Amino acid sequence: MVTDDEWARMRREMRFGQVFEGTVVKVPRPGAIGIFVDIGLSVGGFVDVLLLPEACEAWPVEGTVADFDIWWADSRQQIRLKPTDARYLRNDFPDFVEQWRPSWSSDIGQPVRDPGLPTLDELQAPLL
Repeated sequence: MVTDDEWARMRREMRFGQVFEGTVVKVPRPGAIGIFVDIGLSVGGFVDVLLLPEACEAWPVEGTVADFDIWWADSRQQIRLKPTDARYLRNDFPDFVEQWRPSWSSDIGQPVRDPGLPTLDELQAPLL
């Protein structure tokens, strides 16, 4: 476990889309949660179920070595990853990105930042 300061320092050095080779170390509930990936850092990597193929039989199994992009990293000491191999990525990924993270292409290469708490304006926007 790293301290919050160490984690913040690590995160500042990371870039969205940065590629790590990783090993799938745990698939706790295929089809339900996601997969845990060791990318050789003192914090864990995780691929959310939303980024993986709908059919859990297409998910990488424990022991699979593959490349993963940094998809997100916030104040939780875990790096959210995205598989680079299309076999391990949801079939409709371009549509998913367009709907849920349209800034992804411009985020690639940018520093990973912790968005912090939402502002009052951000909280009120959906109500307007």
